[in-house]
Amino acid sequence: MFAYILKRLLLMIPTLFGVLLLTFVVIQFVPGGPVEQYLVEAKAGGNRGAEGAGMAYRGAQGIDPKRLEEIKALYGFDKPPAERFVQMLGQFARFDLGNSFFQNKSVWQLIKDKLPVSISLGLWTFFISYLIAVPLGIAKAVRAGSRFDMVTTVIVLVGYAIPGFVLGVALLVIFGGQLQWFPLRGLTSSGWEEMGWAAKLVDYLWHITLPVTAMVAGSFAVTAMLTKNAFLEEIRKQYVVTAKAKGLSERQVLWRHVLRNALLPIVTGFPAAFIGAFFTGALLIETLFSLDGLGLLGYESVIRRDYPVVLGTLYLFTLIGLLTKLVSDLCYVWVDPRVKFD
Repeated sequence: MFAYILKRLLLMIPTLFGVLLLTFVVIQFVPGGPVEQYLVEAKAGGNRGAEGAGMAYRGAQGIDPKRLEEIKALYGFDKPPAERFVQMLGQFARFDLGNSFFQNKSVWQLIKDKLPVSISLGLWTFFISYLIAVPLGIAKAVRAGSRFDMVTTVIVLVGYAIPGFVLGVALLVIFGGQLQWFPLRGLTSSGWEEMGWAAKLVDYLWHITLPVTAMVAGSFAVTAMLTKNAFLEEIRKQYVVTAKAKGLSERQVLWRHVLRNALLPIVTGFPAAFIGAFFTGALLIETLFSLDGLGLLGYESVIRRDYPVVLGTLYLFTLIGLLTKLVSDLCYVWVDPRVKFD
């Protein structure tokens, strides 16, 4: 087991290197880099127009060459790409993600500032999805072929087919605009800091209801159907027939024997689903409900060509994803001792 874990950890190094190298190379050919962005903002008085979105140093026209070189040096573009890439790898090896070009903050600080919003959305989505999906999947398996099974299947598939953003717009228009039952934006109300803890909790839940509903609607469909199919496969196996022949009730067979084996694919997927729920971000939902989270941070960083934020968050999330995948694989051994990595 130790050799397997060590090998997987060593394999993460070339994987991270390949991801960063590919992204860094692509960035070199994308027009409208940080220097151009700075020049356009300086010429337009901070108002970035369409002219700067796809130019290749056209904004440098009329700029003193010495000043242009100073701006390049400010962003580190006075060095060859290979030297900048090696320097970036050295920083990342020390977990120094650098500083944002435009926000005067370190990448770590930006992630720390945006993380609470993404954690709020992710954790609620994760727990509510699994609390609905697993019991629903078990009920569908026990009642396979019944009217309940068919009706819930239609509901689950409809919820899965509707994009979260479209559902979010509908919820916002109906419950936030017409009925005015829920707020239209933000995670908390103004003056939230002065509220008591009970009022803070109510206000927070009041704001988070619509965005979480929009995210949950389609996220539990796969888990529910996977749970149903896993239970159906286990119910048809010989050990279930043997247990019933020994006089065990159907409830005892279901919860003592079938449950543990059927939940193997669900339990082993917990780490990846848990981490992915709040690190992948929900750009459209965050934009729609004016929630300043990691998804919006990544999008704005790409648009503004804030390369330290783009590469720093990519490195961090890729590393977390690789470690989570390793933990998911190790969960197989923990849940099912028959699995061996030797």
